[in-house]
This record gives sequence, structure tokens and C-alpha cells, in this order.
Amino acid sequence: MKRLSITKSIFQWVAVPIIFSLLFALTLPGQAQTAEALSQVQKIYVDTGDGKSAATEVRQRLIDSLRKNHSVEVVPDPTQADAILKTSYEIWVRAYVSVNPRSTSNSYPAYGGFLSAQVIGKDGETLWSYLVTPSKYTSSGIRQDLADQLARKLMAALRDTAPAKLASSPTSDNARTLKAAGATFPAPLYQAWIESFRVRHPDIRITYDSVGSDAGIQQLRDNKIIFAASDVPLSDAQNSEMPAKVLQFATVIGAVVPIYHLPNIGRDLRFTPEVLAGIYLGKIRKWNDPAIRGINHGVSLPDAEIVVVHRADGSGTTFAWTDFLSKTDPAWKLALGSGTTVNWPVGQGTAGNDGVASLVARTPNSIGYTELSYAIRRELSYGTVRNAAGNFIQANLISLAAAAANVTPRNDPGSSHSSLINASGKNAYPITSFTWLLVPESIPDAATKAAVAEFLDWILTSGQMECSALAYTPLPKEIVTRELALLATFKAK
Repeated sequence: MKRLSITKSIFQWVAVPIIFSLLFALTLPGQAQTAEALSQVQKIYVDTGDGKSAATEVRQRLIDSLRKNHSVEVVPDPTQADAILKTSYEIWVRAYVSVNPRSTSNSYPAYGGFLSAQVIGKDGETLWSYLVTPSKYTSSGIRQDLADQLARKLMAALRDTAPAKLASSPTSDNARTLKAAGATFPAPLYQAWIESFRVRHPDIRITYDSVGSDAGIQQLRDNKIIFAASDVPLSDAQNSEMPAKVLQFATVIGAVVPIYHLPNIGRDLRFTPEVLAGIYLGKIRKWNDPAIRGINHGVSLPDAEIVVVHRADGSGTTFAWTDFLSKTDPAWKLALGSGTTVNWPVGQGTAGNDGVASLVARTPNSIGYTELSYAIRRELSYGTVRNAAGNFIQANLISLAAAAANVTPRNDPGSSHSSLINASGKNAYPITSFTWLLVPESIPDAATKAAVAEFLDWILTSGQMECSALAYTPLPKEIVTRELALLATFKAK
């Protein structure tokens, strides 16, 4: 029952507000989107938004910014448009900051927030998506900042884009149910993908239980599901223990971020690997420890015990977190190493990414780690992390793409790609990770295999257009090419 509630909550706060509503709202009569690729968009309608306060202001700012560029015409009626720009918007007060630490009379709000968008074309197909977070925190400029950032990203995409490959219709006449389970790291996106795919392929029903990477792999080993999801690729030894050889498909890129609950801190805190390791080893116990203060000059940190939160279940998110600490802090590597589970010396454990985010959200002075989309949707502060180049980098779509820029693609179709953890590059976010779908090479039932192949083909092509709206980064083109080659070998067997 607990596992089902986790999955349900993820779907409610991510998939429904952004993806599910778009797919059905945009199939209403009179909305004549005609573009099948972003490169074909010449006229765009900016939707009225999701009804939240100040959405009208954000919409108008978007329209004004887009009209400054003459490569696309903003039209007043959706029936005149080639495509529709749909947005989801949130702003919240992170803290009230005073210019004078001894007085609260002149305090001003420090904001957090995001603006998520999708461009929807013909037949409700997503042609492009993106999510921006504030680049500045002022009481008067955050809405304009978000709108201007998004407009710049959209105009850049319109200038440099290629037609999207749309998934073909399924060949099977019989309805198929595909059961899958595993990682919570990509669960918000997977739930959205499943709903979107279902609209286009009503004869293929997919269920996904976000139980954690280890539990998903175990269910695949026990033949309880058709395919599994994991943030950690199987080793050759692990693959040899499966009932049938498993093919591993990279599907998307995400980030693990240090989240914290400090009500009176308006700035993003900085974290070094040594500080994060020290906190999770129990060596740094207070927020005003000199090691934390030394990298956060000018921040008034509380004299309070740090409440440490970690995963209690077997987790690919934990693997990414501990792999980063093992690669960057010798003391951590010696004491605990890396794994989907470790022998935590301190802290409270809970299940799932949303479990960690929820516990941190309701626990003052706490720290945890979770995938980026959970931090954003739970309106949590998350810190910048020092990368391999020595820079403190915030996790966002740009810094995730920078981490993936120099990835080494697989040479052997059966192998995984090189790790993105602590990737080189001055702007690379250091705790960036692929996530994978694990699919048996041999699926006896031909119709089931065809349905699995149809879903994989869709997520590697059209589905990639939906990633960015939920704070995930699409796979680089060269990675997609190799995953599609792997899919071809799966289909041929």
C-alpha cells in the first residue's frame, strides 16, 4: 500500500498538472495546430496558463519577448496557430532576508520558483519542452526573469531544430498490458510518458510501480514484470544472474541535488564534496560549523543540529550520491564507498525520492538528497555543488547538458555508457546521471515484445521532447542514435 501511495502522489503533483492536461485540453474542436515539428512553427498561440496568480503577467511578458523576434508570429486565437505554448508556473517565498541582521523591519522576500513549458503541435504531439528557474531573486523581477529566459530558449530552439521523428502506430490488434517497476528517480517523467503514450496507443497499457531500483531489478529477476527501471546499469555478473540476458536502454538524464530546510536562508547554499561527506558521516553536526560557514560567506547560518535524511531502500539515487562522494572524498570512500545501499552512520531513512523530499519539507534544519524534479515540485531549497573544475554549480537543464557533453557512447551495444558523475567541464553539474530501462533480450510472446519495442521507440524519439518540462535533460543525439541501434537488435531477435 505504501508503494502505491508514493506512485500516486508523484502522478498527482507532476504528471497531471503538466502532461495529462495538455494532451486532452489540446484535442478540443477549434484548436487547429498543424505543425509536426518545431521547425515548421510559424504562428504560435500562448495559452492563458494554469490559472495561478500572476499567470497573466507572465503570459504577457512571454508574448512581448517572443514578438521582439520576427521568426515566429504570436497570434491571438488558437485556431490561427501552428502550435500552442502551454505553461505551468509557480513562485514561492523561500525566506525573508533583512539588510540589517539585527532588525527584521526592513526585510525583503527571497523567491524560488519555476516556469515550465511545452509547445504542442499536431494531434497534441509535444514538439519542445523546457523548464527555467530564477536567475535572480528580487521582489519585482522574478516573473519577468522567468518569462524572458523561457522566450530566449524557445527562440534558440526555433532557430536550431530538426523535424521530430514521430512514433508509428502499433501493429498489434490486441490490447497489451506491460507491467514495469523500479527507480523513483525518473518516476515523474515515466508516469507522464505512460499517459502521453497511452493517448496515442490505446491498445497498449503500461503500469509503473516506483519502488526503487533494487526492488525493480528483483521483480524483473522474479519474472513479475516485463521490464524494470534502474539508475544503476547491471554489471556483467548481475546480468548473468538474470533469467534472460538484459538489454539496458538509457532513457533520460537527471540530477541528484542536496536539499535542505532552513527557513531563514534566502541564498542558495554552497556545498563541497568534503562538507557533504562530513555531514553524512556525522562529523559535521551543526549548520554553523566552520566548514559550512567557510564556503558560505555572508550567510547567517543557525546554531542548530543538522537533521540528516537519507534513503532507506535500495536506490539508484543513493548510488549516484555515494558514487560522487566516493570519487571526490577519500574519507568517504574508505568509510562507506558507493552502492544502492550503504551502512549510514547517522540520519533518518525513508523510502523513495518523494519520501526524502517530503520528510525534508516538514523537518526544519534538515538536509537530504533527491532528484531535481522532486526538489522543484516540493518547493525546496537545493544547494550548488563544487564540480571537478572547482566551480559551484546549480543543477539545471544547462548544467546537466554540460555534464553530458563529453560522455563516451557505448562501443558494444550490450554495454552501458560512461558515468556522468563528477564529469569534466567548468559548467557541468557534478551529480548528474543517466537512468535506464532494463529489458529482457528475449520476450517469448511476439505481441508483448512488439508493444515493448513500440514504447521504447516512442520514448527515444517523440518522448524526448517532453523531458525538459519536468526538469530532466534529453539524451544527446549521438546517444539516441546508439540506443535506437540497440533497439533494432532487440527487434531482430
